[in-house]
Amino acid sequence: MKFLGLVIVCLTGGLLLYGTMDLPDWGDPASPASTHLSDYYIEHIVEETQVPNLVTAVLADYRGYDTMFETAVVFCAGLACFLLLRDFRPGKNRYYRHIPTGVMLHFKNPETRMIPGNEFEHMDKDWVPSDIIIKTVCRILIPFIQIYALYVVAHGDFSPGGGFQGGVIFGSSLILMAISYNLKTLLKRVTEKFLSIFAATGVLIYVGLGVLAVIMGGQFLDYGMLAPLVPWDPGHVRALGMLGVEIGVGIAVMAVMVIIYVNIVSEGRHDEGL
Repeated sequence: MKFLGLVIVCLTGGLLLYGTMDLPDWGDPASPASTHLSDYYIEHIVEETQVPNLVTAVLADYRGYDTMFETAVVFCAGLACFLLLRDFRPGKNRYYRHIPTGVMLHFKNPETRMIPGNEFEHMDKDWVPSDIIIKTVCRILIPFIQIYALYVVAHGDFSPGGGFQGGVIFGSSLILMAISYNLKTLLKRVTEKFLSIFAATGVLIYVGLGVLAVIMGGQFLDYGMLAPLVPWDPGHVRALGMLGVEIGVGIAVMAVMVIIYVNIVSEGRHDEGL
């Protein structure tokens, strides 16, 4: 089965590489994209979308369907990781640390359990004492990283950024928390249920804005049709619609990043890992 999988991967990769032979050279000024689409976008994008960031306007407006399915692919990647790796079986070995003395206790019987509290805490097999300097530095940095992530999402229609970038930055701050403290500290703050709901909510926000435009009498993802629902400047409604889908993308990307990380490092058990 592994050999068959290797053959399929090699054949698929070979076909993809063969297909690239028909693509124009990188940066070719005579390519169709450079001679038709690029000029149109540069000349009309601000007038038609009210968004000065050309990349955001193309991704969320002109190419809104493509970006929506990209977000769905990100969600499916997290779901596939969950289905393949999640293991709900209890671990065979359990480790507890006596907090006052630091003595580690190892229970080989999975039925033997202790209630974590002020005296004992559940530990990883490869637990090592946390570095106070690393923990302190990360505790200071993480809020700033998260604020910057929110800025990247919220300001994506005016400057470089957007939902994908902001979601990755926010997700990396949560992963940094797991690395500097431990996996349990992260899962106490963002539970598996919380991450799953957020991953689905991000996709639903994107699709919901598109459906709402249809309900208002327009086409799918025609943000301009949302003007009666927005009490602010009607001319800026399209930009606000793009901000909405960017928020959905950011939420989905952040949640899926953490889901993939948690399931890989803990081998799907969520009981121990880096």
